[in-house]
Amino acid sequence: MAPVTVEKSSKMHSKVVIIGSGPAGHTAAIYLARANLNPVMFEGFMANGFAAGGQLTTTTDVENFPGFPSGIMGPELMNKFREQSVQFGTNIITETVSKIDLSARPFRYWREMEEDNEPETADAIIIATGASAKRMGLKGEDTYWQSGISACAVCDGAVPIFRNQPLAVIGGGDSAAEEATYLTKYGSHVYVIVRRGELRASKIMAKRLMHHPKITVLWNTDLPVKGLFYAIGHEPATSLVRTQLQTDSDGYIITVPGTTQTSVKGVFAAGDVQDKRYRQAITSAGSGCMAALEVEKLLAEEEEFGDSE
Repeated sequence: MAPVTVEKSSKMHSKVVIIGSGPAGHTAAIYLARANLNPVMFEGFMANGFAAGGQLTTTTDVENFPGFPSGIMGPELMNKFREQSVQFGTNIITETVSKIDLSARPFRYWREMEEDNEPETADAIIIATGASAKRMGLKGEDTYWQSGISACAVCDGAVPIFRNQPLAVIGGGDSAAEEATYLTKYGSHVYVIVRRGELRASKIMAKRLMHHPKITVLWNTDLPVKGLFYAIGHEPATSLVRTQLQTDSDGYIITVPGTTQTSVKGVFAAGDVQDKRYRQAITSAGSGCMAALEVEKLLAEEEEFGDSE
């Protein structure tokens, strides 16, 4: 059966649109621009509660991104990503895509506050909207976020303010166990504060916690520490597409293993929006590269052989 098609927008039609402006989105933009595909990026205007550039814009020292031996501030790193995207010709639009129709190609989408107007269209779309750490709303949380409170031990555990200091991880699942174990490399002692009556971690991870000499498991306890790490989950920014793409029970976009291809042909997902395990800037950038190469391959094949299912 021939694929369903719609007319290209007279307003703006693009070969590829990238929604999101973190490491995944900008890496995809750089590769696509160098391939002369004229990518359009919607970097968002406080989309998902973050400024353009995503979660890294709220991060202080980034010490584990290759190429910066002395570290780099998160906002500065994202500015460099953006400068490189622009240098190669990416059209960056500081607006938010609020509505999208993935039922036919070219795909139709609408900008925020323009939902009743004519849509714009794209032959391919990369979803790179990221995910945000769940917060607890504690007093002082906003003040000390990324300055004593973190949601990523791997990202921030080695920061000098945490070294040889008592640290705490809030959570009771495998993620909390992994974060706590990692933090023992740097903190003087690590407390795991479980908010429920029992650990939700797997038996082997729970056993490691209970027997580690530098970890103490506590239940619903307040105590003074120098660093607080949340391990209570993340919320993927998939509300835009959750009813149109296959997602898992937590809302993360499911991709074909080893690729960034989603359940809809021509739609790709890169970065934390489809990665609930690693959630690192470097892995996001890598998946952005994958998405760009897959888009380039798809469009080249369709141009040569025509669209087919």
